[in-house]
Amino acid sequence: MAMNAVYRRPDDLPEEIPVFPLAGALLLPRGQLPLNIFEPRYLAMVDDALKGSRLIGMIQPDEIKTVSESQPALYDVGCAGRITQIAETGDGRYLMTLTGVARYRVTEELAVVTPYRRCRIDFNPFAADFMPDRDEDKVDRDRLLRTLAAYLSTNRIEADWNDIREAPTEALVNGLSMMSPYGAKEKQALLEAPDLKTRAEILVAVTEMALAERGDGSENTIQ
Repeated sequence: MAMNAVYRRPDDLPEEIPVFPLAGALLLPRGQLPLNIFEPRYLAMVDDALKGSRLIGMIQPDEIKTVSESQPALYDVGCAGRITQIAETGDGRYLMTLTGVARYRVTEELAVVTPYRRCRIDFNPFAADFMPDRDEDKVDRDRLLRTLAAYLSTNRIEADWNDIREAPTEALVNGLSMMSPYGAKEKQALLEAPDLKTRAEILVAVTEMALAERGDGSENTIQ
């Protein structure tokens, strides 16, 4: 999905953004994450974001660390997304889509009076996120597709292989990572992968482990 705003480098983005802690939710650059917003604090967050940069930082709570029951600790790395679609449901909710812009590292959580959390962040460690399709040629696409075929076959899930074959490699790797059914630790590993090749390798590895646990690591023909 194209965005009206264009971000070419870390300096194009603000140093402080609202953050949305959500376990198991993964947003990656240029990926699209649908969200159903209904809690009052996050409705307020969306309203304020729409008045400003339209950017929200997705981030996972870190279950290992403890801050307080009401304020779970956060992982150090998240991904900022821009609100690119939004609709009011008529019953007090927003249905919206965030389009991923770039990953960030949290440098400080701010003391705020808003009902939602805000962080000071640094996009510079992920400057490569601003370059679409980077390192696509380094991904073992054939192995990724074989592993996907095995997973879909084992779980009896149908897929449109014409669309899958035609998908650009970055969109394929990031899309499959975002849709993957794995836990918070695996999702965080996919998020923090240093490059597209490594992310694809992590996705293949965790999928192969899931298949092995089910006793089906067979190679399946892509149809």
